[in-house]
Amino acid sequence: MENILRNVKSETRKIQITGIVQGVGFRPFVYNLANSHKLKGFVLNDSSGVTIVVQGKTEDIHSFENELKKTPPPQSKIVSCISKEIESEESFIDFSIRISPAGGKKSAAVSPDLDICPECLKEMLDPVNRRYLYPFINCTNCGPRYTIIQDIPYDRPKTTMYSFKMCKSCQSEYNDPANRRFHAQPNACSECGPHLTLLDSFQNTVLKGRSSSQNQRFFEKVGELLKSGKIIAVKGIGGFHLACDATNETAVSLLRKRKYREDKPFAVMFPDLKSIGKICNVNQPEKDLLESVAHPIVLLKKKTDYNLANSVAPDNHFLGAMLPYTPLHHLIYRFFNKPLVMTSGNISDEPIAYKDEDAVQRLKGIADYFIVHNREIHIRCDDSVYRIWNNKPYPIRRSRGFAPDKIMVDWKFDRHVLACGPEQKNTFALAKDNAVYLSHHIGDMENMEVLKSLEEGVAHYKHVFDIDPEVVAYDLHPDYLSTKYAEDYPNINSNDRKIHKIGVQHHHAHAVSCMVENGINQPVLAIVLDGTGYGTDGTVWGGELLLAEYERFERLGHFQTTGLPGGTAAIKNPWQMGVSYLNEAFGNKLVELNIPFFKEIDTSKLSIILKMLESGMNSPITSSCGRLFDGVAAISGLRPKVNYEGQAAVEFEQCIRDEYEEGYNFPIINEHSKIVLKWDKMIRQLVKDVEKQIPISVISQKFHNGLSNGLLSWASEAQKQTGIKEIVLSGGVFMNHYLLTRLKNALEKKGFIVYTHSVVPCNDGGISLGQAVIASAKLKKMKIE
Repeated sequence: MENILRNVKSETRKIQITGIVQGVGFRPFVYNLANSHKLKGFVLNDSSGVTIVVQGKTEDIHSFENELKKTPPPQSKIVSCISKEIESEESFIDFSIRISPAGGKKSAAVSPDLDICPECLKEMLDPVNRRYLYPFINCTNCGPRYTIIQDIPYDRPKTTMYSFKMCKSCQSEYNDPANRRFHAQPNACSECGPHLTLLDSFQNTVLKGRSSSQNQRFFEKVGELLKSGKIIAVKGIGGFHLACDATNETAVSLLRKRKYREDKPFAVMFPDLKSIGKICNVNQPEKDLLESVAHPIVLLKKKTDYNLANSVAPDNHFLGAMLPYTPLHHLIYRFFNKPLVMTSGNISDEPIAYKDEDAVQRLKGIADYFIVHNREIHIRCDDSVYRIWNNKPYPIRRSRGFAPDKIMVDWKFDRHVLACGPEQKNTFALAKDNAVYLSHHIGDMENMEVLKSLEEGVAHYKHVFDIDPEVVAYDLHPDYLSTKYAEDYPNINSNDRKIHKIGVQHHHAHAVSCMVENGINQPVLAIVLDGTGYGTDGTVWGGELLLAEYERFERLGHFQTTGLPGGTAAIKNPWQMGVSYLNEAFGNKLVELNIPFFKEIDTSKLSIILKMLESGMNSPITSSCGRLFDGVAAISGLRPKVNYEGQAAVEFEQCIRDEYEEGYNFPIINEHSKIVLKWDKMIRQLVKDVEKQIPISVISQKFHNGLSNGLLSWASEAQKQTGIKEIVLSGGVFMNHYLLTRLKNALEKKGFIVYTHSVVPCNDGGISLGQAVIASAKLKKMKIE
């Protein structure tokens, strides 16, 4: 027996884990796992992740480590797990969760906010449970994370829950290793936690909700208000939503009028999947995405017997649908079982409101009532928007449920980098080591409120992730607010290091964002199609064929150019672009054309636009593919004006009935050492079809088919010149899934290796990722100390 005991080897090991391991029940999981393997030691959160020290039999430790890696908590994500044997003078008597140490280099990942778990939902709806109807119920598997965290390590004192002292019952759960709320930092109940208040638009208190009976009256009242057509501002996890009955045309139209949002579709929250299925077609990948932890808004095809209010998504075949993801949402649906418009709580073009006083002031002209509460939101975070393409999630807006999850890249950042992003759909990014922390959705940088939101977000990320930029990347456009922010950024950081400010060309950033997320670090071809991007020659780019590397690019080709009459005003007036394309294709003969297009235009305005084009005054040169879509949609008679960016292109794509393989001609020519994709012949062919009164559905499909064919020829010519067959597709035009699918299939059939987006959006929401890598690569190439 004595010999057997001598042969049993014991050791002490230190295990360091990085990734999303804070705020997801990792320490309680480790505690119970260690005890089940009869190990002693401790676990704690620190500024880099989770540290574990275990003491015991070697075979028990090995078994513990294997199970740790194979069956971690469901919401966790282990990036690295480093284990090494150590000498320990301490002999542990048990296994414990220790207090997180202060200080240290911060590199821990922060968990995105989590949807309510099935166990909490069941408890909340159980009349005998002490958290019955409690709208802030949570546990280690669910609840707010990113939006309440003020600093890391993730502990209650470093969240906005710090002011709520747990009652005896909650503290007992928190201390109990067998309880689901063991070390759940936001743990609370109606006795000790946050509570709701219902205000009218004059800030008068209508009701308070604390006890279950009070909450019952509270949500009964909310249900009555929604049934009567009222608009309610609802404070959620990352900010306020504006909610109303999605089946009530009067309520939805009023919300549009008050919010100054004429046509852009509203998102709709449904009580459950079954109710979505009555309105939209939903396949399995879409169901999986709707029910995922992130609970994004998912674009779904409307059914023909769609019966929501017409004003929810006018002139659009798709609907942005989502499911309830917070306890508060589920309680609203317990007393109001209809779809709800759930749109961002803001006036159009402003950032989402997230502070009670600010929300009441900004939204009092929109909302009739306000649901507020006393759990502060530390950082705003708007909903994410996705759709399914090629049976995989395709991001349109990456925000709540995904941010601030770091993106691991195959690139070493020698210096900390801040990428300030573009103007439209702004996100920023901070980077260090081999990680990029892409921000939540900031919005369109068109006013000081959005700039303030950018500043707040950057300050928060710098603090939480311990990043002190030595490199600031920005878009080349001199008038973008994000560029001005970069210019005004200090020239010396807090460590007295010089800050290098590096301008990055817009379409180069698009291309590299796609390269990085696909793990490509070699020269590739890139087709980048969007509306606007400042070119290195001072013109407006947007239909670009590039040879791209991280630190440099070459413009191999571009779309045929034309004037942008009226500058940015042409973006909201596609008819102006229509005139520009017709002028290039027909010259002076355009006034002789017999098409309905000209009946929509005031002759005096037409004369002004033609004079602009002739003189070049306020008509910058553009190669934009986005503007081509606008102009063609206008010429075909679809829409002379738009009320939101990309509206004409969206509606033009949705005209397709998928009945034709024929396409208009987009020839390519070599001009001034560039491969130019010509569209003037296409315009003349399109006009003939309009004159023949060919349906827009046919015109749209012939345009899309022809453009895809032209792009294939474009890429093939570039492949001949370079010998490169790897190609990335990026830019906002590739939100057009008909074009994306057709082009990808055609390229692959021709032997190209095609890379598309799946991590960050192909639109401007993904540009900051590319900016960060390009700036780092340029500086590394320059070998600047």
